[in-house]
Amino acid sequence: MFRSINNVKQLLRTSPIACQRGPAFLLHQILDQVVDFYSPVLDDFDDRIDKLEDDIFTLRRPNNQILSEIMDLKRSVLRLRRISGKQMEILHRMSRGEFSLIPEEMRPFYRDVYDHLVRVVDLAESYRDLISGSLEAYLSVVSNRLNEIMKVLTIFSAVMLPLTFIAGVYGMNFENMPELHSRYGYYAVWVIMIVVAVGMLLFFKKRGWIGGRSSREETPEG
Repeated sequence: MFRSINNVKQLLRTSPIACQRGPAFLLHQILDQVVDFYSPVLDDFDDRIDKLEDDIFTLRRPNNQILSEIMDLKRSVLRLRRISGKQMEILHRMSRGEFSLIPEEMRPFYRDVYDHLVRVVDLAESYRDLISGSLEAYLSVVSNRLNEIMKVLTIFSAVMLPLTFIAGVYGMNFENMPELHSRYGYYAVWVIMIVVAVGMLLFFKKRGWIGGRSSREETPEG
């Protein structure tokens, strides 16, 4: 607001004719400046949202900085939407002639400012939707990353489970346990464990759980 008033002061110093058109015209000039100052703010929001979307879809691991940026941007847009919405209501009343201090010949100027403010409110609303979509995209990307991590850990656990079972069985050291005193028992157990581990990995790969195409995918015809 103070920047707008200072700009109008500079205008009056360079062109005092504007002051002769009355207080309604001066108020229009101030309001027009206020609405014009929304343009760089909207441009900044647009650039920040574009950068935010790029950061989200190149995300390799959960990043609290991106989440903080999303929430900060959302608060800023909501603040702009709230302030401009209240200003739009007052300007609408002024442009319709509800205030006797605004002469009829000045109402088109106020309608022009009102139209500009409507576009600001519409853009703020669209930015709010974009930020909400960015938040959902971020949560989806983080969820997918966590699913990949859980899949790796699950496969590792699944491979280790039978190996742990085999090692546990042959680690009981009962006196009459088969193959306990076998000359090649130790090497045989290692071979069995390696075969089991490789077999499970091949099975997971065939199912498409650790890369490659799933066996359920249909092969192209022809």
